[in-house]
Amino acid sequence: QVQLVESGGGLVQPGGSLRLSCAASGSIFSIYAMGWYRQAQGKQREVVAEITGAGSTNYGDSVKGRFSITRDNAKNTVYLQMSSLKPEDTAVYYCKTDVRTVAGRRDYWGQGTQVTVSS
Repeated sequence: QVQLVESGGGLVQPGGSLRLSCAASGSIFSIYAMGWYRQAQGKQREVVAEITGAGSTNYGDSVKGRFSITRDNAKNTVYLQMSSLKPEDTAVYYCKTDVRTVAGRRDYWGQGTQVTVSS
């Protein structure tokens, strides 16, 4: 089994910054791609940022130039640095990891962390 623990969400004023973390633990053989997704109330879940095992990144159009995704392979952790936050960034943010365990390879999702951008 794999557990993902997210942290770093909260309330921030427009223009502010937050850093999200997602740590994977369990019987992990390998972690491939890691990513962050978000779902605002009444909307579909969307890609925020993704990072491959080799470090290549991909960002949603709405966050390009403001958010940065990184990973620490030694800690099985992915980070999302969010800057110049806007009210429309308000959402529940979920991390996802592509993991190989003894049971095979599949995606795992975190429980989600609320980010609220408001004055």
